Amino acid sequence: MSNVAVDREYLMDFLVALLEIPSPTGDTEAAIDFCNQSLKGWPLEMRKTEKGVLTATLQGHAQDRPRAMTAHVDTLGAMVKEVKANGRLKLTHLGGLNWASVECESVTVRTFAGDDIPGSIMPIKASLHVHGAEASEIKREANSLEVRIDAAVNNADEAKSLGIQVGDFVYIHPRIERHNGFIRSRFLDDKACVACMVAAIKALADARVLPAQRTTFHFSTYEEVGHGGASGFPQDIVELLTLDMAAVGEGQTSEESKLTICTKDTGGPYHLGFKRRLVALAEAEGIDYRLDIYPYYGSDGEAFWRSGADVAVGLVGPGIDGSHSYERTHENALVDTTRLLIAYLLSK
Repeated sequence: MSNVAVDREYLMDFLVALLEIPSPTGDTEAAIDFCNQSLKGWPLEMRKTEKGVLTATLQGHAQDRPRAMTAHVDTLGAMVKEVKANGRLKLTHLGGLNWASVECESVTVRTFAGDDIPGSIMPIKASLHVHGAEASEIKREANSLEVRIDAAVNNADEAKSLGIQVGDFVYIHPRIERHNGFIRSRFLDDKACVACMVAAIKALADARVLPAQRTTFHFSTYEEVGHGGASGFPQDIVELLTLDMAAVGEGQTSEESKLTICTKDTGGPYHLGFKRRLVALAEAEGIDYRLDIYPYYGSDGEAFWRSGADVAVGLVGPGIDGSHSYERTHENALVDTTRLLIAYLLSK
């Protein structure tokens, strides 16, 4: 694999650019279009499904045991549930949003007409000088938070006059920062893995080598609500390598600077034979990996299994701290994840 190298700068630049594109579940077209444009010029057969998934197929040296990889561009987010009497907005969450983690975050409300209105997520009792201890003690949830839009509105009619209505998407700003090899941002889940997948494709294209088997790269759009991987794959694939974050925290072996091979999550164990192959590839490449189990976690690979697919499914990804909150990972984890993807693509 010496002539197939990871372009670290491209990997990180792509990731930052993708993070800057809002893509909550249900509103992923701009992120998919960005991926589509980024893949042009490489020898891929591109297709968009009716569901909004992007697939890119790379022909291999053989096609008797075709494969697929998937990573999801959709993220957590929110929609307007109610335009309140005071002109502020009640939210409903998209995916497993941690309400406590979004207090005081900047947001953009995208109206149905396409206008962007800035604002922030605030507790309904935000001022300590007005509400005293209750301001600190109130539980952070959908009913206790609201969007304060940056417009002169004092009632529901004034807010609605701006074009705001129930069902409008609310984009939470990612707050991207890079320091000492770390990158912290919202929505590294799963845009970090999308970047790794694209960087692996670029590495093969730059080296002008083909994968061992025909491989379809699947850019999923509904993972955060559980059915992103249920469709969009060729019917003849025999393996699906799922790329998703490795959750870092107490009781876990995953680390921010390491690749992780997941062995089990909420849905049960992943394919044992596939796991063994991934471990062998990581060791052959000298990648310092971790094995881990996640008790509150599901993936698009499981969604594909539940759809009735008869395939082997594996799961790998970079360690990410603060999952579904303000996340952080390290460039080394992203590079090593990409290295494993390349090794897998070239393996027979």
